[in-house]
Amino acid sequence: MKRRLEPIIELELITKTFLSGEGHDGTLRVLRGISLGVRKGEIIAVVGASGAGKSTLLHIIGTLEKPTSGRVLYNGTDVFAMGEEELARFRNLHIGFVFQFHHLLPEFTALENVAMPALIHGKAFSEIRAIAMDLLREVGLEERAEQKPPKLSGGEQQRVAVARALMNSPRVILADEPSGNLDSENARNLHKLIWNLSRNRGQTFIVVTHNEALAKQADRIVHIADGVIRGATQET
Repeated sequence: MKRRLEPIIELELITKTFLSGEGHDGTLRVLRGISLGVRKGEIIAVVGASGAGKSTLLHIIGTLEKPTSGRVLYNGTDVFAMGEEELARFRNLHIGFVFQFHHLLPEFTALENVAMPALIHGKAFSEIRAIAMDLLREVGLEERAEQKPPKLSGGEQQRVAVARALMNSPRVILADEPSGNLDSENARNLHKLIWNLSRNRGQTFIVVTHNEALAKQADRIVHIADGVIRGATQET
């Protein structure tokens, strides 16, 4: 029987409201009370129709947006009680991001892009070059290290983005439609990479996706509709 670990991330009654012309009171309620626990090494797929609140939820988990109400706890610490500078440091060190569009910096090489989170943290490139190269090797792109993004294929660019997300050995990787801009073969390769990394490194992945094949490989699937969780498969 699988031992159930305590959550490393806890969402407590998360709501998010935007000012809008919609609704009788001029507000748009995107999230309406989301509570969720996420365990170490778990892969969670977040699914639902467009506009259901999936990406907003991911951005709140990643501290890119603040909830209107509710708390986000990392190992019991309320991250939104932190000051802006402390929160930015926390985000850089403990959370990795992979988006549908890779957001690589075109003027830097693949190796430099991977190293960027550590450089932002104040490390010297000479200090972390070997780590960045190891990550490129892990995603199968060691030989492309000195190429800049415009010289890489879409699948290669997204693998660089995954390696970059791993640079500071974060607790959790958040991925928003990571294969949404890839053809079917590159999507399958990226899915396999994500799952291998989670299993080999024990890192937690929360993935927003419309890809059914990707979702079915997750430990849990969380269905969001109208800003609330409508259903979730149980962890096996």
